[in-house]
Amino acid sequence: MNTIWSGLALGAIYGIVAIGYNIVFVSSNVFNFAHAQLIMLGTFLAYWGSVTLKLPTILVFLLAGAITAVVAVVIERTAIRPVRGTEGQLVTTVGFATLLNGVTQVIWGGEPLQVPFFGSSKVVSVLGGRVFPVELTLIGVALLLTVAFVAVSRGSMLGLAVLAVSEDREAALMRGINVRALAIGAFAVSGLVAGLLGPLIGPKTFAVATLGSALALKGFVAMAIGGFGSAPGALIGGVAVGLIDAESGRYLGSSYSTLMVFVALLAVLLLKPTGLFGHARERVV
Repeated sequence: MNTIWSGLALGAIYGIVAIGYNIVFVSSNVFNFAHAQLIMLGTFLAYWGSVTLKLPTILVFLLAGAITAVVAVVIERTAIRPVRGTEGQLVTTVGFATLLNGVTQVIWGGEPLQVPFFGSSKVVSVLGGRVFPVELTLIGVALLLTVAFVAVSRGSMLGLAVLAVSEDREAALMRGINVRALAIGAFAVSGLVAGLLGPLIGPKTFAVATLGSALALKGFVAMAIGGFGSAPGALIGGVAVGLIDAESGRYLGSSYSTLMVFVALLAVLLLKPTGLFGHARERVV
């Protein structure tokens, strides 16, 4: 159970990354490869605010959320909008991710920094396993984020407008939907969520310049397993990746954990190429 709880906590993080990918993808059909680096930036800002500046917890959350939201909007304006509709956005977002990796390493160094958890740090026993409160918090937050994503996308006019843009950008424009504002808003929201979760993810992963690359890889696999555009699929894919990572690392060795994750990805894609909850789009021409 100790390994299962650890895998669930890691899976919650991967699911959160995949949901962040989906927020942007659903609204603008753009895959922001720099989103995992925004979460990494959030962990560093959490360390800066709580350890260096010694700010109250609420201000740490607000600081991390505000700065990452601004950075996300900058990504949309500089790395996405000038090359929208071309393959260049893949290169520009990867380039921005590399830039964030370098900037954080220059500012905070390459050594892992421990981000303090604002709650209790005592290990608790749940269902026969020992788990840290921050891990239980991450699992709960991932569930809440999934529910919120589904509620907004299916139960509000804003969510329906976002889905309309995802389905047909030109038709949405003709119906009077402000596509550009939705795109900026989606990037801002994804950045805000990434920053707000930094103080929660940092105590589990530490703040380190290689975190973004690791989260980007496993988060993408989680989204591919769950299906592009599906928040429940992203969470289930993240949990699957986390459990496979943890269990294979325990029984086969850490060198096989990533390999087994990709074996699972290939198995899912061979059986269902669109992912567990993804759907192929059909158009009459």
